[in-house]
Amino acid sequence: MSSTVIRCDGLTKYYGKSRGIEELTFEVRPGQVYGFLGPNGAGKTTTIRCLLSMLRPTGGRAFLFDEEVGVDGRELRRRIGYVPGDVSFFAKQTGRWTLDYIAGLRGGPGPAEAELCERLEFDPSRRVRELSKGNKQKLALVIALMHEPELLMLDEPTSGLDPLNQQMVFDILEERVAEGATVFLSSHILPEVERVCERVAIIRDGAVVAEESVEALLSKAIRTVHVTYAEPVPDEFVAGLAGVASVERFGDNGLRASVTENIGGTLLGILELPVADITVEHASLEEVFLQYYGHAEEGGGQR
Repeated sequence: MSSTVIRCDGLTKYYGKSRGIEELTFEVRPGQVYGFLGPNGAGKTTTIRCLLSMLRPTGGRAFLFDEEVGVDGRELRRRIGYVPGDVSFFAKQTGRWTLDYIAGLRGGPGPAEAELCERLEFDPSRRVRELSKGNKQKLALVIALMHEPELLMLDEPTSGLDPLNQQMVFDILEERVAEGATVFLSSHILPEVERVCERVAIIRDGAVVAEESVEALLSKAIRTVHVTYAEPVPDEFVAGLAGVASVERFGDNGLRASVTENIGGTLLGILELPVADITVEHASLEEVFLQYYGHAEEGGGQR
């Protein structure tokens, strides 16, 4: 069994003088659901295309199943299911023709094709040009999943789907992971990533700025502590609170404090006065993401 399913060592891609990705180094282990996060222009799609040998990197190396990615990656790609960020098919053909055509290229029918069409409520008899964006996305998902690949590389896989079909997609992914598949999920829909991913990398301006487990990433995030005291709070008590990034009053008895680290020590200080009520709100992955990106304008790099 491969020790890693995906490994990048200093992977770099430039488009002329324009930055695509720079010095990307990370690895995805067998059976992981790995989130690859960033806004448009951060380099997510460029990374996937380099991994699939659709683009030749400017520098660095990429490995799939411990084999270096090269120009001739046909055998490696048989083990992969890919949903691109921009889905495109032959408009005049039907979904049925498209599924049969892809199956022919792979050397045989996909064993899970009929089940996936049923579960995603996809009608393959219609022509592609008649399909809505959501139904084109379903067709892409069936193509990616029907041959039961070991690795799923999914670039915004639920784009255009309604909430019920989004739920079905993630149910299917969870089943595949339970059977041993690995998922590389590129997305900007952070609640989805928080729900399904075990580990994440955050990419900004073509470089990875954070990479760790979802649990560890969230543990470093800001928590908001809401406290209502049993009596009015003196100004000197508020001024003396340690470990808070910011604190504001509401009424005479209430405080709202933002805590970035040492939550235990900060709470001990907060609890020195009699407390009537207290709640601690954990940051979502979206709030963590904003900590890394702030309110800076999204750059003009490649996807």
